[in-house]
Amino acid sequence: MLKQLQISNYALIDELHVNFETGFSVITGETGAGKSILLGALGFALGDRADTNVLYDKDKKCVVEAQFELTDDTLRPLFEDNDLDFERECIFRRELSPQKKSRAFINDTPVALQTMKEIGSLLVDIHSQHDSLLLTDANFQLRLLDDIAQNGTHLADYQAEYGNYNALKRKLNELKDIATKNSAENDYLKFQLDELDKADLKEGEYADMEQTLHIMENAEEIKSLLVTANGLMDNAENAILGQVNELASTLSRLKHLLPDTEGLGERIETLKVELKDIAYDLRRKEDETQFDEGELQTLQERYDLLNRLMMKHRVSDFEALISLRDSLKEKVNAFENIDEAIAKAEKELKDSEKRLSILAKTLHDRRCQAATTFGEQVTVLVRQLAMPFAVFQVAVESQANFTNKGTDGIRFLFSANKGIMPDDISRVASGGELSRLMLAIKSAVSSYNYIPTLIFDEIDTGVSGEVAAKIGSIMRQMGRSLQLISITHLPQVASQAEHHYFIYKDNEGERTQSHIRLLDSNERVGEIAKMLSNDTVTAEALRAAEVLLKG
Repeated sequence: MLKQLQISNYALIDELHVNFETGFSVITGETGAGKSILLGALGFALGDRADTNVLYDKDKKCVVEAQFELTDDTLRPLFEDNDLDFERECIFRRELSPQKKSRAFINDTPVALQTMKEIGSLLVDIHSQHDSLLLTDANFQLRLLDDIAQNGTHLADYQAEYGNYNALKRKLNELKDIATKNSAENDYLKFQLDELDKADLKEGEYADMEQTLHIMENAEEIKSLLVTANGLMDNAENAILGQVNELASTLSRLKHLLPDTEGLGERIETLKVELKDIAYDLRRKEDETQFDEGELQTLQERYDLLNRLMMKHRVSDFEALISLRDSLKEKVNAFENIDEAIAKAEKELKDSEKRLSILAKTLHDRRCQAATTFGEQVTVLVRQLAMPFAVFQVAVESQANFTNKGTDGIRFLFSANKGIMPDDISRVASGGELSRLMLAIKSAVSSYNYIPTLIFDEIDTGVSGEVAAKIGSIMRQMGRSLQLISITHLPQVASQAEHHYFIYKDNEGERTQSHIRLLDSNERVGEIAKMLSNDTVTAEALRAAEVLLKG
């Protein structure tokens, strides 16, 4: 439920802080006092698009915070899916800077506006008098019926299989397209594949070949350098190994005369071992380095072939050429085994269709059961609103094709007059009848814990007298199962509320400001009397207000 609303620098509101209570509350006030502004600010905090002209002070940022109390774990999975902390006290905060940049937070974590709107829509349902037109929308009708039937899990299972079914249909169509294409295309693919297969491409060979070619193309210079190195090491006059041997002999004699030079001799011995290893490796490399003109030519021809293939097939490197070969092989194999693949895909699609039919039947049966109960509940309620012969029905009509929501078409049927068969509400219901129907529907839905907080924005416009009193009674009843807040101009409705808030304008300062406060029992009598007597409060109006409040 909505616990608190804090508004700063929004439209006619400089600073406002209001606590809301459980049950049925009303908000009253003169036209233009700021009731719509209050709802606009709440909608802004729940993810509605920002009107960049709402800043009360153009040099300060606007901040709106809505605090909710989450009484169960219904929304915990949604919070976890969006990496949000799930807490019993949940705070939605929205900011708008003077530079017209908007930021959104849930429990101090930045969120995308769509996330805020998605979660917010499950916490508060704000209904204005114009929203009654939703009753004529087929998608709204079906969504409402599924909520009543508690079809969430069943619909999710159906939609998962529906996605699989469509994927299988696309796969089958693609296979059939391949089968009906001219075989010349497959012949061309086979020609390309044969050419690459004959080339006998091997992973990594291109890089190895480049390195080998580099060595062979420089073999003479490499051989010359190795001969020179070997000569310096062992064969030439004053060769390194000969000099090191002479140095070792000298140090061996020296250690008998100068004992602390013994370590130098040991280090030279170590150096001799390392130099001998180097000399061995140099001789081996000299022996291995051969220049074979025929081998070089063969390697060069192979290298040129691979480069021509890469250029022909317009690939950037050798690995891409191998990938192309593998891809061609898959396509050719798929074409050659196309009949078998089509038969397999047809069986998979048929199996999916059977599963989908079972899931759709489950949805249909649950919708039919919910439709009967729901139609009866709404009929009872709407007959209390000065339509004694009204009938409301929900028609669940099976259709031939699968859709994302099953195989059902939903129609809301209505008749306000005795002896007249119910027909589609989009054709037979007037604006006033739609408003009363929506109230009856919302009242019926409230018993299913549809949404924790429901806000009516002047849904009772255009009615009076006994109907207004009955609307107030229905709202009071709804307040027993959810938090209901209604903006109203009707004293009959206001008197039924458990809590009464008054919005007013303050014109004392340099600029007009909107304020709100919770009325005590005496103030309620005065406000309802004012609503009864058009601002001139008479003794009769006060007595009438007291009677209304006593019920």
